[in-house]
Amino acid sequence: TDTEVHTRKKTFTEVQSERLDQAERTVLIKCPARLNEKQLLQYLSSHGNIKSNFFFENRGIYAVIEFSEKNSIASLQDAIGIPNAAKHHVVPYKSRLFTFTMKTPTSKAAEETPVHLSPQFHIPVKELIPKLCDADSISSQMYSLLNEYQLTEENIKLRFLVCSLVQDFARAYFPDSTVKPFGSSVNSFGKLGCDVDMFLDFHDVQKHTTKMKKGPFEMEYQMKRLPSERLVTQKILSVIGDCLDNFGPGCMTVQKVLSARCPVVKFSHQPTGFQCDLSVSNSIAIRSSELLYIYGCLDSRVRALVFSVRCWARVHGLTSVVPGSWITNFSLTMMVMFFLQNRSPPIIPTVDQLKALAGEKDKYVIGGYDCSFVSDLSKIKPTKNTETLDVLLGDFFEYFGNFDFRRNSINLRKGKEVNKPESSPLYIWNPFEQDLNISKNVNQPQLEKFVAVARESAWILQKNDKTQQMINKEPWGLAALLIPLGKSNPNEMKNRTKGIQSGTIRKLLDSLNLNNSTSVQKAVGK
Repeated sequence: TDTEVHTRKKTFTEVQSERLDQAERTVLIKCPARLNEKQLLQYLSSHGNIKSNFFFENRGIYAVIEFSEKNSIASLQDAIGIPNAAKHHVVPYKSRLFTFTMKTPTSKAAEETPVHLSPQFHIPVKELIPKLCDADSISSQMYSLLNEYQLTEENIKLRFLVCSLVQDFARAYFPDSTVKPFGSSVNSFGKLGCDVDMFLDFHDVQKHTTKMKKGPFEMEYQMKRLPSERLVTQKILSVIGDCLDNFGPGCMTVQKVLSARCPVVKFSHQPTGFQCDLSVSNSIAIRSSELLYIYGCLDSRVRALVFSVRCWARVHGLTSVVPGSWITNFSLTMMVMFFLQNRSPPIIPTVDQLKALAGEKDKYVIGGYDCSFVSDLSKIKPTKNTETLDVLLGDFFEYFGNFDFRRNSINLRKGKEVNKPESSPLYIWNPFEQDLNISKNVNQPQLEKFVAVARESAWILQKNDKTQQMINKEPWGLAALLIPLGKSNPNEMKNRTKGIQSGTIRKLLDSLNLNNSTSVQKAVGK
């Protein structure tokens, strides 16, 4: 019931459904540079009640308008004109993207009240560092970074709107289909500016298969049959890709990558500025998104630590936007989760513990893999761990700076180190597809660089003297970690490598075949 939902935290599925529904009642309008906001909203209100609205800038000003009723959009579409075909011949596809212009210039008074624009990108690290230096603890620095980088409510709405606009195309062919975002747009760990991963879902079609079982006869749709599911996926994506390319307003640089392990259509959505990847239903990826969403909701320290570690990794070149032998953000996030499972007492439960709490409606077996875990957050006991983020950040670097990567792998199902099943430098078990290593792409030099930079960062935090550094106007705490190594003070680097001869570090150097401190410097400099 609705009242029950209001008293507890909403489940992942409830949040998604609500946002998909909002998106279907939303339009996107390109506005003139000199905009009279009041006039625009007044005009739109004549078609129905506006539930919410915001403005953003992306090569011009755009308005995102959510109506209370879906039929207000039909009313608005009926009143809207088609572009003049004198200059260009247009594809007569009527979407929910409109352009608004004033026939008469706005008065000076109206121009003096500028529209509030919602940010769509986070500030660069260079601008972030002075902000962090004003904080009063490493914990508050980490929450400050989280606030600057996390997706805003408006940005999330925009992501669901792009999915909804793609869904309009898909429904021209498949009226029951839905297009939903997955990954960083919905797992609570996305940062402003990240890509939108979306998938086309036909699950309603599968529900039909159980309908006609009763009675003395059977009836079913005649459908085209193909030799493999992969071929079906490729054909569907090929057609939708062509559709977006040929008819989709604002869809640019459409690329069909159909031979990939997971076939995908990549495109850039110009009005919103999003880079988008469209695939066909990937149930396991959705389960991973929900698992991370649950971890992100359980304790505010989880997201703060992940955002700080990911920002740190990007600054030091440990992660990259380009695919390669680097650690991915997903792998790094899983490493943080594993670290939090291993605190005493644990800050988050293991995947097996979440599975043990699963009710009947939480049971999911996908392609032979058990992907069941509890969806109701109120069934998960809150942690008794009270460690500060100051402690957790330093201990994260120490933990992985001293981890025996040669022998052990990272297993989130069990929440403990287990022997590696094969010899990849970094082995992180996929929490659902138990025979997959999600960090298979990472090579030995990249892992060594990660370990070296983690140790170096642990050292910087241990030597952290906030008061002295503030007097000297030097970055301290998290801010000191977001400066590429060797750039802060070259003499300090030499002193640090002397300090690296401590017992635990020496043991680690041996485990990684880095037998002396110069190789640490080489690894850091790679």
